Amino acid sequence: MFDYRYTLRALSIALVALSVVLSSCSATRELSDGQARVKSEKAISTNKKSDIGFLNAYLRHRSAALKRKQMQIYDSVIVEKRSRELLTLAHQEGYLNAKVTPTVDVKKQKARVRYLVDTGEPYFVHSVKYNIADTTIARLIRDDVTNIPLRRGCKFSIDLLSDTRNAITNLLKSKGYYKFNKDYIHFDADTTFGSRLIDLTTNVESPRSNETDSIVHHRQYHIGNVEFVQAENNPSRLRRKVVENNMLLKTGDIYDANKLQRTYNNYSRLHAIKYTNIRFSERPDTTLLDARVTVVTGKANTISFQPEGTNTAGNLGAAAQLTYENRNLFRGSETLSIGLRAAFEAITGLEGYQNKDYEEYGVETKLLFPRLILPFVSSRTTIHSTASSELSLSYSLQNRPEFHRRVFTSAWRYRWEKKTPPHANYSFRVDVLDLNYIYMPWIAPTFKSDYLDNASTRNAILRYNYEDLFLMKTGFSFRRSTLNSTMRFNIETAGNLLSLLSVMTNTKTNNMSERTIFNIAYAQYVKTDIDYSHTIKLTPRTRLVVHGAFGFAYPYGNSTVLPFEKRYFAGGANSVRGWSIRQLGPGKYRTSDGKIDFINQTGDVKLDLNAEYRLPLFWKFDGAAFIDAGNIWTLRDYPDQPRGKFSFSHFLTELAVSYGIGLRLNFDYFVLRFDCGVKAINPSYTTNREHFPIFHPRFSRDVALHFAVGLPF
Repeated sequence: MFDYRYTLRALSIALVALSVVLSSCSATRELSDGQARVKSEKAISTNKKSDIGFLNAYLRHRSAALKRKQMQIYDSVIVEKRSRELLTLAHQEGYLNAKVTPTVDVKKQKARVRYLVDTGEPYFVHSVKYNIADTTIARLIRDDVTNIPLRRGCKFSIDLLSDTRNAITNLLKSKGYYKFNKDYIHFDADTTFGSRLIDLTTNVESPRSNETDSIVHHRQYHIGNVEFVQAENNPSRLRRKVVENNMLLKTGDIYDANKLQRTYNNYSRLHAIKYTNIRFSERPDTTLLDARVTVVTGKANTISFQPEGTNTAGNLGAAAQLTYENRNLFRGSETLSIGLRAAFEAITGLEGYQNKDYEEYGVETKLLFPRLILPFVSSRTTIHSTASSELSLSYSLQNRPEFHRRVFTSAWRYRWEKKTPPHANYSFRVDVLDLNYIYMPWIAPTFKSDYLDNASTRNAILRYNYEDLFLMKTGFSFRRSTLNSTMRFNIETAGNLLSLLSVMTNTKTNNMSERTIFNIAYAQYVKTDIDYSHTIKLTPRTRLVVHGAFGFAYPYGNSTVLPFEKRYFAGGANSVRGWSIRQLGPGKYRTSDGKIDFINQTGDVKLDLNAEYRLPLFWKFDGAAFIDAGNIWTLRDYPDQPRGKFSFSHFLTELAVSYGIGLRLNFDYFVLRFDCGVKAINPSYTTNREHFPIFHPRFSRDVALHFAVGLPF
């Protein structure tokens, strides 16, 4: 028989236990009378023009450290100590007249600590003098003074002095002063009462002799013997000449720390090398440094397997890639990679086609040389460059319900980089020759009759991209990145060599009046792109990122239409986010037939303008608010793309505008991004209600959702 008394007793025990657990989790449980736990700490400027973000960043760092140690109980002594720390930080930033006044508000054993900061006006450098006994060092610094941060008119700060010490130290270490360090540099500051100007003297001291304790000059060192040794249990598989040529410090050279770093960079570029160590030993009673270079190589051969799932407009599929890599093919750290790829996708919604699936099989081979391979140029001339040479070959077999396509590509290109920290990093790429051969062995009768042969739906752009085609291009790419900005530039041209060859050999033309090579038409065009983004720091935790991209491609000579792969499209996760991908433009063009609009909504010119406000939310979640503008246009008046041609007189009225918000999951090494874009101005329509959806929004028509990996720009 059920006894409710035992049930009540068990329930009472459970409630007591729960109350004990909750009380133990309470933030104020362990506090005694008169104690309070610090709820928040914040620095507040009494002058709105003063940026004290560096003080709040310090407070957040200290508070986080105390929370990890579970030591966040309010203590007036700690608050006073923290006030002095903030005052010291303000002084280090050049606010020598700063004042910090703490205030505390305690309610229910929770304390809110506020530090009122009166920074005053910053101090500036009035004059710079040098006190250097060593005349050789004095001359070296004088000759390189333009690269030293400290100069008249600079805002005074401890960081400025630290950067100056580092600059002088790096300069001297590149001029043979192997034993020099920044401890030999100190500063004397002199201020005039009532003035915010500082006279600074940079003192570069000389060392003292260990034997006589007398002052001696710093010694300039040269390289003595250079010895290359093999690590134990790791016989080097690299040719000895490769290891020697990448060592930039040679016997007889003056010691140069910059060359040493570049040597490490050279070895890091060799994929066969796992670890490098270079040790210097001073030869007794000389200014010679003997170098001992140890190189450790890793495994030469690796195999990787990468499966993936795909979802293309609701069509589900799967793909897999198997890659073999040899990082030391010819014992010169040449990297050979062979990748095999297979993909399958179940296609739905197609009527009148026998096969309903998509299959792709491909093979790609790359051979990377960690040096320049140039004809008629010796390896000794090119070994000191940071360039690499790459040969690639690939073949792809694609079978769709509408058509079968075969694509063969081959390319020869050069890449190199130039790093100038802390200013900028540069990367370059030259495509010497990039050949693509597209072969269409079969086109479904339904697709051919509906789109290629039917006079009512015939489309020049569509038809051009379902014919056999040669594409031979050359190009140049450039990228410059700094801490706050990135700029990319690319230019390529195709068909010029083939055009010259066809003219010289008087080759035939096809029924479209296009010249052919081996009875195959070739594409001829020029294309250029420029992309720029800049990050503006608003507060220590928030950023405003502005971005602009412009692209221009023009078919000429043997082509009146760009190959589909080279045409621009707008909309999507990285463009004007109020539109889905390939759903915007060109110009004022408005879709009428959903079957082939993915072809029509492409263009020869593209403009993207974006502004995005980014801020952290909690844990690893970040938020964003953005405004996008842009569109694509054609350069010729194609009948199938009415109102799509570019014109300087009215292209501004054809800019599409959208706005929206985003949520990002930031794992540092990659970002998962979800954006919701809403149309604001739609150039495809002329009526106010549809042209300005910002005033007349409709969710089904004006909202686009995007999921992507990585930031948009």
